[in-house]
Amino acid sequence: MEELNSQSETSESRDFFTILASRGVDFLLSAEDKVPLSSCDGKIICLFFSANWCRPCKTFAPQLVQLYNSLKGDDKKLEIVFVSFDRDEEGFNEHFKCMPWLAVPFDVDLHRQLSNVYCVHRIPSILSLGPDGIRIEDDLIEMIEDYGSEAFPFTRKRREELRAIDEVKRQGGRLEELLARRGRDYVISRNSTKMLVSELVGKIIGLYFGAHWCPPSRAFTSQLIEVYNELRATKDGCLEIILVSTDRDIKEFNTNLSNMPWLAIPYEDTTRRKDLCRIFNIKGIPTLVIIGEDGKTRSRDARGMISSYGANAFPFTKQRVSEIEAALKREGDALPRHVKDIKHEHLLKLDMAKAYVCDCCKRQGKFWTFSCDVCDYDLHPGCVEESCIVFGRRC
Repeated sequence: MEELNSQSETSESRDFFTILASRGVDFLLSAEDKVPLSSCDGKIICLFFSANWCRPCKTFAPQLVQLYNSLKGDDKKLEIVFVSFDRDEEGFNEHFKCMPWLAVPFDVDLHRQLSNVYCVHRIPSILSLGPDGIRIEDDLIEMIEDYGSEAFPFTRKRREELRAIDEVKRQGGRLEELLARRGRDYVISRNSTKMLVSELVGKIIGLYFGAHWCPPSRAFTSQLIEVYNELRATKDGCLEIILVSTDRDIKEFNTNLSNMPWLAIPYEDTTRRKDLCRIFNIKGIPTLVIIGEDGKTRSRDARGMISSYGANAFPFTKQRVSEIEAALKREGDALPRHVKDIKHEHLLKLDMAKAYVCDCCKRQGKFWTFSCDVCDYDLHPGCVEESCIVFGRRC
């Protein structure tokens, strides 16, 4: 968003219509003609502070047009009024011609007064006013981006209701409400086969947030495929993974899914994909969220579990991680603190590593290793031989 400098006035209590009247303005502009202020009577009014020179404004405007047309089509009592931050009337006209709503006539001083009264410090910005012209909620940009037409009537109460609904879905219990929506009760496979969401109820579900353009996603996908295939073979198909794509277009999505043995939310269902990102507060990818058999959220960091413990992390609970860590501690307690390999000049100490290659057997290892502080040398605990000395005595 573009930051703007403005000085707050002391007239916070003045309503929108009073401000216009004080400047001798008794009409608003539509695409065709002048419109009397009375056309806003009884409606929720949203003031849209924007400018033709502002790139974020021009990016957001089409989304707002879609929202406006949807709500007007549903006979909602809504009016949007454009308040320009353009520097000249030509820029104002250029920006306004793309808008199906009303506008305050171009007047730089009036626009500045409105921005000061409503404490608008950046654009784009949208404020909702009640039928009396008094502000009822602060900037709505994020609310509209997150919830679209569901945000109407743009009140603080409605914002709290929507957040409460998200919290219920995040806590879980009803998989169909989370993954399906009106008009779509299925997910798809890489060959476009449909599977009803109802068929997934009672399974452990992994929601995989990722994208083909993201190198860490591609790397984790390879690791996740190995774990998925192992668990599908050993756990009788009780695990299913569903891709929630953040790919940039359908071509990328198809390329991404073609490499995956699991299911996906259809790319065309942008609303549900965005909803899931918001509900689970996804800030980065790749992310793997686990939903338990009861439909409740089990883990929001299953990526970390799999990266550390692979398929052994199943069923991805805190208890399972505690069990793994306890077993590793017991294993470590049974090992010597130091060993001396006569094939290596330095003392080796017991250490923990996510991954390493043993310099004796040349195989990959995880967790416990005997490593050298001086040089890059690692030894599997299982490769400690008769030729090693432990604490100054023969093994």
